[in-house]
Amino acid sequence: MSYENKLAILNKIKEYTRIFLFRHIRMDGDCTGATKGLQELLKASFPEKEIYLLDNQTSDYLAFLGKDSGEADDSFYEGGLAIVLDTATPDRISSQKYTLCREVIKIDHHINVSPYGDLLWVEEEASSCCEMIVSFYDTFKDTLTLNEKAALYLYTGMVTDSGRFRFRSVSGETLRLAGILLNCGIDTDTLYAHLYLNDFDVLKFRAEVYRKMKITENGVAYIHVTAKMQEKYNLSREDASAVVSALDSIKGSLIWIAFIDNGDGTTRVRLRSRFVTINSLAERYHGGGHAMASGATVYSRKEMNALISEADKLLGEFKQTNEGWL
Repeated sequence: MSYENKLAILNKIKEYTRIFLFRHIRMDGDCTGATKGLQELLKASFPEKEIYLLDNQTSDYLAFLGKDSGEADDSFYEGGLAIVLDTATPDRISSQKYTLCREVIKIDHHINVSPYGDLLWVEEEASSCCEMIVSFYDTFKDTLTLNEKAALYLYTGMVTDSGRFRFRSVSGETLRLAGILLNCGIDTDTLYAHLYLNDFDVLKFRAEVYRKMKITENGVAYIHVTAKMQEKYNLSREDASAVVSALDSIKGSLIWIAFIDNGDGTTRVRLRSRFVTINSLAERYHGGGHAMASGATVYSRKEMNALISEADKLLGEFKQTNEGWL
């Protein structure tokens, strides 16, 4: 099915002279890399077309990739084509101005719980949306032009969304497509320095996380990053959210959760797991995502405790009915 979807998307791109790219709120490496990478790919391939990425979001973590332009007046979108990338549900699209365009294309690798758009290309097994864009290029490389700038954006998304190619969603095809990008001459030393070097305060914060993290009876590891902790260590939103990865190597813990206080009284939840499917749990708490990497939001300490309790029960049931989970 993917070839037919790709061909339909390519034909639709050829049809329009003005194209707008959209991504999800709380931008990450994949949605940023996919939108910026596709923009560069289309600009290089179709220089006569207008390719816009209008997004007011900012990210300290991804600042090295460059800023995007802010939103335009409503009339500017009329008659254009919207391509929404890496966004499972329409309520998570960072700008609702995509609805002003004549047609909408959805390109995504999340579980397709909320289909939208006139054309859909969803591959839940793909390790990242960037992997899908590289596959799109590879399928039509006689028509499309991949430059080093586009390759850098797309490789950034592939690296970050696959956990540096460690997650089970990574396949031989993932690595083959990554190789296409590397052959464009990406400076990986500089890229990895941008992605993985930490400020001293961030490392001190991680030390406090290791002191304060907790674990439930069945092995759910969790940490609550309060507003006070974020202020104490001068954390960016990305630094605070990235703490979930600090909990991923505890023996017997197959689910780990980070609760990060937002400035509006809500708490962001980042859920990760090994072997255990957790997206249904996230969906019950105003979220969703992948089978083993999801996000949610809680609105009170009571709701936070309820989520932890449900996760503990889920993990207990998994351990009782499965073997070989380390």
